[in-house]
Amino acid sequence: MFDVRAYGDTGLRIQFGETISETTNHTIRSFSYLLERTAIPGVVEWIPTYLDISILYDPYMLTYEQLKDKVYDLKDEMKGLYLPPRQIIHIPVYYGGESGPDLEYVASYNGLTTDEVIEIHTSRDYLIYMIGFTPGFPYLGGMSEKIATPRLKNPRSKTPAGSVGIAGVQTGIYSMETPGGWQVIGRTPIKLYDERRDPSVLLQSGHSIRFQHVTKEEYHCIEKDIQNECYTLEVREEETK
Repeated sequence: MFDVRAYGDTGLRIQFGETISETTNHTIRSFSYLLERTAIPGVVEWIPTYLDISILYDPYMLTYEQLKDKVYDLKDEMKGLYLPPRQIIHIPVYYGGESGPDLEYVASYNGLTTDEVIEIHTSRDYLIYMIGFTPGFPYLGGMSEKIATPRLKNPRSKTPAGSVGIAGVQTGIYSMETPGGWQVIGRTPIKLYDERRDPSVLLQSGHSIRFQHVTKEEYHCIEKDIQNECYTLEVREEETK
């Protein structure tokens, strides 16, 4: 599927599928890679989502029809495209306690121990389908249904930045302090959004993350290293099949 339509007065939207899947996400990632590599003059930014990419452009530099032609040219370039391996970013998390006030409820709801919830949550890679809600907030796929838990009946007025939560069959990380109804099971000291950093948003759609269980002491050591700007994220490349 490759459906191109106008998106407001200065935008174009390309839909790549009708169902959320890793295959559709791979296609979106491939097209985003081509947009970045090609750097079309007049394109201001592009926003990948579950099923489409919205491209915003400067109408004084580029017309809709010109952009549409370039988009179809890029479609042809996707055939046989070599896409760099997906990055897997390790996110350290301290689970439970004040950092994860809902961990025990998630365990009880699913008939598990808290250690089992942590083991399940940290046992797999999570595909970043898109970034949204707040700057840097990742929508992740791949969580086990064994730890799926409904949202809070009464959302919190404040959920700290870095909180790792579960809502239904989804898991995610709050990129900044906001109200929220997710079941918070832990917290990471990693800043997903920092306006002083370039780029300000840490994660990118199409890549993956792996949660890594750390102790309270390790959490504070990482937090201190981040403050001193001497912490290095663990990043590995996905093995090619």
